[in-house]
Amino acid sequence: MKKALKYLAIGFLFGLVLTKSEAVSWYRIYEMFQFQSFHMFGIIGTAICTGILGLQFFKRKKVKTNKGQAIVIPGKEKGSFRYWIGGLLFGLGWALVGACPGPIFILLGAGFLPLGLVLVGALLGTFIYGVIKDNLPH
Repeated sequence: MKKALKYLAIGFLFGLVLTKSEAVSWYRIYEMFQFQSFHMFGIIGTAICTGILGLQFFKRKKVKTNKGQAIVIPGKEKGSFRYWIGGLLFGLGWALVGACPGPIFILLGAGFLPLGLVLVGALLGTFIYGVIKDNLPH
């Protein structure tokens, strides 16, 4: 129970940050895809820099998981075609819906109930991928 509350608090904080930074705003996302504003690119760039710094910290300090296991960061894979296709599909969905997966829950919590259809679509897409993934060219 204590662990669940910790994760709930982290999710709440994440939602608060995304909401206050306007990263859940459909208008901000529309501006980004129209190249009319730097706002979202700045948020994404900050997230990338934070991720790079966090990974470097984990590598140098040899940080372990909460179960005491070493965190292993795999090397780069060869072949990027599948990443281009996956990124293209993700970007198209993001542009059409106006929300990536994290903000779907935030927007639902804020009372934007039509996003329930988006959540159902995202879950259905994830399920279909799980069913056909063994037949895809990985």
